[in-house]
Amino acid sequence: MPSAASLYAAIDLGSNSFHMLVVREVAGSIQTVARIKRKVRLAAGLSSGNVLSPDAMERGWQCLRLFAERLQDIPQSQIRVVATATLRLAVNAGEFIARAQEILGCPVQVIKGEEEARLIYQGVAHTTGGADQRLVVDIGGASTELVTGTGAQTTSLFSLSMGCVTWLERYFSSRNLGKGNFEEAENAAREVLRPIADELRYHGWKICVGASGTVQALQEIMMAQGMDERITLAKLEQLKQRAIQCGRLEELEIEGLTLERALVFPSGLAILIAIFTELNIQCMTLAGGALREGLVYGMLHLSVDEDIRSRTLRNIQRRFMVDTDQAQRVAKLASRFASQLEKSWDLELISRELLVNACLLHEIGLSVDFKSAPQHAAYLVKNLDLPGFTPAQKKLLATLVLNQTNAIDLSSLHQQNAVPPRVAEHLCRLLRLAILFASRRRDDLVPEIMLEASGEKLTLILPAGWLSHHPLGTELIEQESQWQSYVHWPLDVVSGQH
Repeated sequence: MPSAASLYAAIDLGSNSFHMLVVREVAGSIQTVARIKRKVRLAAGLSSGNVLSPDAMERGWQCLRLFAERLQDIPQSQIRVVATATLRLAVNAGEFIARAQEILGCPVQVIKGEEEARLIYQGVAHTTGGADQRLVVDIGGASTELVTGTGAQTTSLFSLSMGCVTWLERYFSSRNLGKGNFEEAENAAREVLRPIADELRYHGWKICVGASGTVQALQEIMMAQGMDERITLAKLEQLKQRAIQCGRLEELEIEGLTLERALVFPSGLAILIAIFTELNIQCMTLAGGALREGLVYGMLHLSVDEDIRSRTLRNIQRRFMVDTDQAQRVAKLASRFASQLEKSWDLELISRELLVNACLLHEIGLSVDFKSAPQHAAYLVKNLDLPGFTPAQKKLLATLVLNQTNAIDLSSLHQQNAVPPRVAEHLCRLLRLAILFASRRRDDLVPEIMLEASGEKLTLILPAGWLSHHPLGTELIEQESQWQSYVHWPLDVVSGQH
C-alpha cells in the first residue's frame, strides 16, 4: 500500500453523482489508486423554492460516510472537497455542508461556476492530447460548463444553469421520449447558450472535448456499436431517433448504454445536440479527465509544460527501460515513409502521429520477455493508464505493436475504431518496414529507401547493390514480403540505379 504521505484525494459533490479520486504522484504525473462514484441525484431533491429535501441530503451523507473511511489514510492538507451547482443554489446548503464536514473531517468548499469551469479545464489540459487550443464542454446534473483555452490558460469561462438532472425534471418528467420533448429541451438549451455563443466563437478552438458523464455514455455506446469514437451531430441525431423509437424512459434500450446512466441520458443528449447546433461543432472526443483531476493537479502544482502524450510516452519508456535511441530511429524512419506516401495513401496528421507513438512504444514488451515481446507490448499498452490518449487510440497502438513482426492478425486491425481499417493496415505496414530496416540499431546503417504506392501495391526501392551486400537483410525482406502476401498486401522490392 502506498504510504499515506504520498496520497492525494479529490472529492466532487456533483448534482447527479458524488465522486472521489485517490491518487499518488509518480514521475510528474498521477497514478490512480482508487475511484469511488455514487449516483446521489442531489438536484432531483431541489424544490422549486431551491430547498434541498431531507431525503436528498440523507442520500448525500450516506455516500460521504463511504468516502470518509478512505480519507482517514490521507493527510488533510492533501484532500480537496468541492461542491457544485445544486449546493450553490440550495438555500439550506449550510445544513448539508455542516454535516458533510463532520462526516469527512475536512472542509467542503462550495465553488462558483467560473471556478468549476476553470478546474474542469485544468483537468482536461493535464490529461487530454491533441491540439492545445480547445473548447471544453462539461454537462453536469444542474449546470453546464463551457471553457475555451490554449495550453493551460483559459480564455473564456462560462457556467450555465442547465444540466441533465434539471432538464430531465423539466422536459422529460412525464417519462415520455417524444419528438416534442426533445425539441422543447433543445430549444430551451439553445436559449441559454445564445448569449455566450459569440464570445466562445471569438476565442475559437481547434479541438472540442467533452468531460461529462453524458459524453462518457456516448463514448461507451459508440464503442459497443463498433463506431469510431468521434462524436458528431449526425451520430447524436441518430441516437435521438433511437430514443424516440423507444417511446418512454423505462423502455429506453440502446446497446452500450448502462441502466445507471439511462435515466439522465435523453436530457443530456438534448443539451449536447443544442451545443453542437448553436456553436456549429463538427466533432467532439472524450476528455481524459475533468474537475477531480483539475483539483489533484492543482494540489500537486504540476505544470502543463509539454505535450501530454510526449510526457506519457517518456514516462512509459523510462519505466520499461526502452532503448530510446532505437525507438527514435524507428519513429524517424516510419515518419519518413509516411511522408513519402502521405498523398497516395491519404495519411492524416493524427494517423502519422499515432504511427510515431507506436514506434516509440514498440519495444516495451522486451522488458518482460523476448520470445513473446509483441504480445507483451500489446497487453501493456492496452492496460496501462496513458494520459493524452483516448481509449480508441490506445486500442490502435496496442494493435499496431501486436502486429509489428511475424504473422499479421488482420481482424485485430479491423476491430479497432480510432482510424478506418484500411488506414490501420497502412500504418501497420509502415511500422513493420521501419522496424526491419532499423534493426541494426545504428543510424549510419539505415539505408536510403524510397516507398511508392499504387493502390495497395507497395514498391520498396533500395539503394543499388544493397541486397547483394546484405544477405541477412535480404532474407528478412523476403520473409516480410511473404508475411504481407498472406493478408493480400502486395510488396515489391526493387534495386535503385547506380
